[in-house]
Amino acid sequence: MEFETEADSTDKSQPFEIKTEDITEHGNKPRPYLCTVCDKRFKRKRYLNAHIRIHTEENVYSCSECEKLCSSQSALSKHKNIHTSKYKCTECGRCCQNSRDLATHRRSHSGEKPFECSVCSKRFTQAGNLVAHSKIHSGEKPYKCHMCDKAFSRSGDLNSHIIRVHRGDKPYKCQTCNRAFSRSGDLNSHITRVHRGDKPYKCRQCSESFTWQYQLETHTVKSHYEGK
Repeated sequence: MEFETEADSTDKSQPFEIKTEDITEHGNKPRPYLCTVCDKRFKRKRYLNAHIRIHTEENVYSCSECEKLCSSQSALSKHKNIHTSKYKCTECGRCCQNSRDLATHRRSHSGEKPFECSVCSKRFTQAGNLVAHSKIHSGEKPYKCHMCDKAFSRSGDLNSHIIRVHRGDKPYKCQTCNRAFSRSGDLNSHITRVHRGDKPYKCRQCSESFTWQYQLETHTVKSHYEGK
């Protein structure tokens, strides 16, 4: 399950570097409270207690639109924003939970990547993605599955592994074609790109547009950089 984190207050108008020793998984504030089931960390004990309900299925709140489970009424209320147009991207129509998530999502269209790896100079749109990437250089995989021996560098990858491999759950169903997904984000992407036919990723050097970001990246390399 996904939990929201506080927005980074740093000025993002200029690119800058983030060092992994200065930042935790989701930001630059310490997270001392550890979930012993999935190794996810939280800033406050009450956040950990709310998270644990997901593993125990205690007092879990279910979304009537997509059956997503949340650990609190407030988390459910935020989640429901993805089913409305309150925080809707004008480029591709994707709906987000809050204004911060929408601002982060818009970077996928603008190409802004303010977070830079100090080892290989690769850039990212989110600080959390940079932190996860930095573990590639260190080889660190702190998130271990309690059902098998597999380990992951990101907690989200562990959660997806548990859902897909050990539970086989696909609670997010498309109302148009009945295809089911294990994550709400995958369902949103499916609806936007398959049924709406949106191509939000536009090449800055020509007029081509693409459904997926990897298609744009492949096009950019092959069409505008190879052979030059």
